[in-house]
Amino acid sequence: MFFMADRGNNCGLLQPNVRKSMLELKPFQIDVPLSEIEYLQKRLHETRWPESETTNDWSQGVPLSYAKDICEYWANQYDWPSRQRQMNRFEHFKTVISDLDIHFIHAPSKEAEARPLILTHGWPGSIVEFLKVIDPLRDPVAHGGEAKDAFHVVCPSLPGYGFSGKPTTTGYGVEKIAIMWNELMVGLGYSNYFAQGGDWGSAITTMIGLQNLGDCAGIHLNMPSGRPTEAARENPSAEDQRAMDRGRAYQAEDSGYSKQQSTRPQTVGYGLSDSPVGQAMWILEKFWRWTDCRGHPENALTRDEMLDNIMLYWLTNSGASSGRLYWESFNRAFSGDGNRSVQLPTGCSLFPEEIVPTPRSWLNERFPKIVYWNEVDAGGHFAAFEQPILFVQELRNCFDKIR
Repeated sequence: MFFMADRGNNCGLLQPNVRKSMLELKPFQIDVPLSEIEYLQKRLHETRWPESETTNDWSQGVPLSYAKDICEYWANQYDWPSRQRQMNRFEHFKTVISDLDIHFIHAPSKEAEARPLILTHGWPGSIVEFLKVIDPLRDPVAHGGEAKDAFHVVCPSLPGYGFSGKPTTTGYGVEKIAIMWNELMVGLGYSNYFAQGGDWGSAITTMIGLQNLGDCAGIHLNMPSGRPTEAARENPSAEDQRAMDRGRAYQAEDSGYSKQQSTRPQTVGYGLSDSPVGQAMWILEKFWRWTDCRGHPENALTRDEMLDNIMLYWLTNSGASSGRLYWESFNRAFSGDGNRSVQLPTGCSLFPEEIVPTPRSWLNERFPKIVYWNEVDAGGHFAAFEQPILFVQELRNCFDKIR
């Protein structure tokens, strides 16, 4: 389905202060056959729709009228060839790590003192979340920053997601992926790098910090997670109460997807693999629920942006394989590490519509070396996707303190 051109293993990636890659790199280009798009359009036109919800809001899920509207747009107006070209403006590669093909974007900076940075997405995200921040991060002078703000950017697709390989055995959970990402960065010649993530990317980035293998210099999280302190439980402040209320609301109204994917990802995978509408709505509901969208997802993201992300799941048939990360890691993440703390310098940016806006006091034990903390004015769970300018500034501010 996807074309990989052969342009040699070093691929012109070497920059000052960056060692030659120790990985075998295969340049990769997204090239979806027209037949795949025609098949998708056919399936969309043949959708068997359910009856309408019995409410006049999103409380039962994506409303039928909106689902039909966006899928009509997807089938008849969404321009995949143009969106594909936008994605291909960056250099994509594949390499084998832990017996699995790993896809990643590698965007080195031209600045001599640029610092290596790996950005990790989660579910239901993808590398699409980072497309608007890569250029400002690697070329800050052209985007309102200074040369000292430059990063060599690496954006991998998680195992079982997008263009990365799908594990055929168990074991590819948070702990293993953190080791794989360290191997990726060191293999690219980056023995002193920064790591950033939200959602599962936050868990993996935290695990990179816990493992502390000697190559990562600091981390940044836009979904820092921690448990309420004893003081918060006994005499909660306003921010404690807000976080606990949001956590209870998530468990009561919003966590069904997680329970399903952490227990029976194969079962739900049949529907997600067979139905483009089913796959789309499984994801799109979270763009409504988890963004700073004031009640409608298109207040936070464009239709094309949401569909770009959905396409990476549909075209690669990743409904089941992406869900298995929950099965591998849910209630297993950080196993054996409950009493350990991250000894790397840590930065946290709290976007107001994050699922649970964790107070800093909940994090002090887990992250005793917080060097940067900021509560941002706008944005939600998909920080880089929703608020790319703010996200870039947060990373600049954070890592400026970890030079």
